[in-house]
Amino acid sequence: MIRRWTTIAALLLLYSGSLKAQTPDNMVYNPSFEDYRSCPQKIEALGVMTDVEAWWQPTKGSSDYFNACGSRDCAVPRNKMGYQTAHNGQAYCGIYCSQANYREYLQTELKQPLEAGHRYHVSFWVSLADKSPHAIATLGALFTREMIDDTTSWDILMERETLENEGNELVSIATYLMPQILNPTDSILADSKIWREVSGEFTAEGGERFLTIGNFADFNHSIVTTIESPNTILQGAYYYIDDVSVIPLDQTINSEPLTKEPAPKDDEIKILHGIYFAVGKSDILPQSYNELQHLLETLNAHPEMRIELRGHTDNQGTADFNMKLSEARAAAVAEYLTKKGIEQHRITTKGFGKTMPIENNDTPKGRKHNRRVEYRVLAD
Repeated sequence: MIRRWTTIAALLLLYSGSLKAQTPDNMVYNPSFEDYRSCPQKIEALGVMTDVEAWWQPTKGSSDYFNACGSRDCAVPRNKMGYQTAHNGQAYCGIYCSQANYREYLQTELKQPLEAGHRYHVSFWVSLADKSPHAIATLGALFTREMIDDTTSWDILMERETLENEGNELVSIATYLMPQILNPTDSILADSKIWREVSGEFTAEGGERFLTIGNFADFNHSIVTTIESPNTILQGAYYYIDDVSVIPLDQTINSEPLTKEPAPKDDEIKILHGIYFAVGKSDILPQSYNELQHLLETLNAHPEMRIELRGHTDNQGTADFNMKLSEARAAAVAEYLTKKGIEQHRITTKGFGKTMPIENNDTPKGRKHNRRVEYRVLAD
């Protein structure tokens, strides 16, 4: 009898392992916001969300991070916006969604671009904060090829243009982005005690790399309803967001082991295009997560590989300031890698300031490309 149950258990284990191997992975890094750089300390009206790995705010709207390790304002389950346990784990994010001239969003870069013609299942969970006097229906998920980097704190538009009509009056023309996944407009997301799922399926056009979550409808079309809330501190609808997933539905699962990429050659220089820093500082922004992950994977796949991280700036500012800034940024990337387990002896750093541009500094695009970190493979 014992042998029989042992055999059954072994078969079940094999079967479950086989299912796991054939189940497509979630294409979202840090989907429930559990990985963080530091515990959140406060909610700032004009702050920048930098505590959580792989997620950021794509506009000037100050999205928020909540974690059980956070301060009283940013803790889980009780925080400045109300009381809610996490849908999964001990963390979630929060966004303000319904005021006419102010919005907040969450953005991340997928593990890989979506493939044209393939279908994907998308879902995320939401809960209305206790201190919200309003609720909306129009929360959605937008997939784009390019990163959204809007310098306003309004709802995200594809185009903003001001024209004169026949009466010489200024008229604002707006082209609104349409999310591929949208909560049904007849289903108000008014639950503050439980989590509600927003989900759907869509066919990719191909090349979509970035996912943005929020309210993409203008105020007049956001389906706003009033909620009785005795402890209201807001003027609109504020939602906690958790457990985000993007799952491919019809792609062939390759069970073959991946071929190990060859190590870069000695003295080869590779530019890390996707590493971003705060303006004039060496603080690495969450937008850099995918590039850093790829570099980590390369270093882990080739344990014999040693690199020199090289920092560069544009020509704005003094030579002394730029040299120190380039050194600090190279050192910041090195620190990130060592904290993730890469041995310190495998990494050296060097700053070049503004002495080695790769494009003309006379244009914003050229200066952007000149502000970079790269690595050179060191010979044994």
